[in-house]
Amino acid sequence: MMKSLKILLIEDDIIEVMKLNRVVSSLKLKHKIIEANNGEEALTILEQNTIIPDIILLDLNMPKLSGIEFLSILKKSKDFNCIPTIILTTSNNSRDILKCFEIGVSGYVIKPLKYEDYVYKIEKLLAYWSINEIVEK
Repeated sequence: MMKSLKILLIEDDIIEVMKLNRVVSSLKLKHKIIEANNGEEALTILEQNTIIPDIILLDLNMPKLSGIEFLSILKKSKDFNCIPTIILTTSNNSRDILKCFEIGVSGYVIKPLKYEDYVYKIEKLLAYWSINEIVEK
């Protein structure tokens, strides 16, 4: 049985936010998506403790606080370091990938150009985390 997830999406591109919401809706998934436009906004959401996400989908290239900077802060936090964080980005830079895994990312997904490929990847990613045991603090 797949469970419904609370997903914190950290993405500054409104088109990408709309695209993810569209995929979740078209697949008839019941996940709750919490949106943050950048890393600073995401930290505020987490610190308010109103909603603790089951997973975080994180873009790398953002203003104010990059994805790698946000990931570093998150993984040093005793309150939030266990939240699985998956990079969802266009960057296939091997240094970015290595740095993210060194910090403690749970996955690294490169956004494909074709919408059908994007739908496939998001469907598989969310299916995996919907059946995975997630730590709740």
